[in-house]
Amino acid sequence: MAEAVVVGAGLRGMMSYGLNAEAAGINLVAVIEPSPSRRAAFAALHGLDDDRQFASVEEWLAGPRLAEAAIIATPDAHHVAPTVAALGAGHHVLLEKPMAQSEEECRRLVEAAERAGRGLHICHVLRYTPFFRAVREVVRSGRLGRIITVEHRENVDARHMAHSYVRGAYRRADESNPMLLAKSCHDLDLLHWILDDPVERVSSFGSLTHFRPESVGDEIPDRCTDGCPVAEACIFDAVRAYAPESLDLGSEITMLTGIFPLEDPPAFDRESRLRSLDSSEYGRCVYRCDNDVVDHQVLNMELASGTTVSLTMHGHSHEEGRTMRYDGTLATLRATFTGNPEITVIDHGTGEQHAIDFDGSTGLGHGGGDVGLLSAFARWLDAGAPTDDAMLSSDARSTLVSHRVAWAAERARTTGQVVALPAR
Repeated sequence: MAEAVVVGAGLRGMMSYGLNAEAAGINLVAVIEPSPSRRAAFAALHGLDDDRQFASVEEWLAGPRLAEAAIIATPDAHHVAPTVAALGAGHHVLLEKPMAQSEEECRRLVEAAERAGRGLHICHVLRYTPFFRAVREVVRSGRLGRIITVEHRENVDARHMAHSYVRGAYRRADESNPMLLAKSCHDLDLLHWILDDPVERVSSFGSLTHFRPESVGDEIPDRCTDGCPVAEACIFDAVRAYAPESLDLGSEITMLTGIFPLEDPPAFDRESRLRSLDSSEYGRCVYRCDNDVVDHQVLNMELASGTTVSLTMHGHSHEEGRTMRYDGTLATLRATFTGNPEITVIDHGTGEQHAIDFDGSTGLGHGGGDVGLLSAFARWLDAGAPTDDAMLSSDARSTLVSHRVAWAAERARTTGQVVALPAR
């Protein structure tokens, strides 16, 4: 069984990768995490002794080599240093997306991997879902004919938008990546992977329209704990979201891994959670926050072949999910990636509709993508890290291509100009 250490025991490190590793064929042998409570919780889940628990990357790398690979799931702003250090120490790295917060940092990571002769792969987990593999297979088979235009939508549940991009860590442009990279780098990567057609020009429009002080009256307080007169009707009420009367074990682990700020050592009783709402970002009214990232954006792309693509991201959906349409010269593919995913191909000449079969039984974890990625990484490690393994396709150079589109889109949005992407 492949072995790896985990750097960062937050939501992704603890839950997405930590809880799926064994099923995917990876034995997690150490954890590097500065928070004592998270470190202890991760160690307890995986039976790690004290000498396999580290507070810093420096402490970990100062000791004996424990595994061939590292899964780095630190916050976006803290990807570069641990990745460069791990690569330099001879580890293959599976890095949480986005890669970094600038093109220069991304190029530094790519160069560090190539200099060290180690693999650097990015956690674009949706590539590893049966659903998107089926979409790609249909598009690449020629069944649709030449692809003329594509519509891709990322529909973000409004409550998710409020948690992560209004109250949460990704709410401010000066502290995080542009919204299309922070939220939609999966989607840009999928379009790159499915179409294999370079983006040459982009335009983009978007703004912060709803989650603003002007959207409510003066009677609405700064915090949900300050006696809001519309609390019972508000879907964003923080007390209902973060301090219900009781929590199950899964909710406790989720809160521990960073979805909600707890005291350290953590206490899960309701009084402690209410105290946190009185002082933390998560207790604020969603219309009284310091957020400034967009809550909706449209990106238009012209590809090298002449194909046009539109990507819409918005945070005002009734449910989380992606919808897409690929129109070719022979047929149209329509697909929905939600709780009940489906893919349909409609022939232009006959109008006949054909449902595309795929394994939809993988359930939670990005539609099977979390365990799918880890399984591919495990097979890649067990096979000796081959350079031509198509099963592990989300390498750093490929990721850099789609990341560059996000930064170009932000330039287009903020300047109102069409931005060209030179090939490099």
